[in-house]
Amino acid sequence: MNNPETSNEIQMDVSNLYREEVFTDNAVGTLRRLTPVTAGGDDDPTRSVQFIGATQVLTTAGPMPLSFEIKADSLIDAAAGFGDAAKQAFEKTMEELMELQREQASSIVVPKAGMGPMGGGMGGGNIQMP
Repeated sequence: MNNPETSNEIQMDVSNLYREEVFTDNAVGTLRRLTPVTAGGDDDPTRSVQFIGATQVLTTAGPMPLSFEIKADSLIDAAAGFGDAAKQAFEKTMEELMELQREQASSIVVPKAGMGPMGGGMGGGNIQMP
C-alpha cells in the first residue's frame, strides 16, 4: 500500500503495460502470454509479446517452483518450447544453488573477540580446563 508520508510514491509505468493471459494443460505447468498494450488498453504492436512458463520440479527437499521466459512468436511455439526452457531454467537454478553452497562452505569463520584458540579466552567460555 502507498504510504502518503514517504517521499517515493509507487506508480505503474503506463508506457510498459501488458495484458496477461494464462494457459495450462493441467498436468505439466502454465504459460503466461503477456501482450503489450497502450495506456488505453489497446494492443501495442511496437512491442513484442512475451511468454513466461511456470512449473514445479520434485527434488529431495520437496517441490521447487520454476519460472522462465520462453522465446517464441506464438502460443503454439511457446508450448513446444516449454520443456527445453524448463530444463534450462532447472539447470541454471541448480548451478546457482551449487555456487551458493560453495560460497557458504568456503566462508571464513572468525572467532568472537577475546576468544583464544581453545575457546576459553579472556572472558571465560564454555570450555573449562580441570
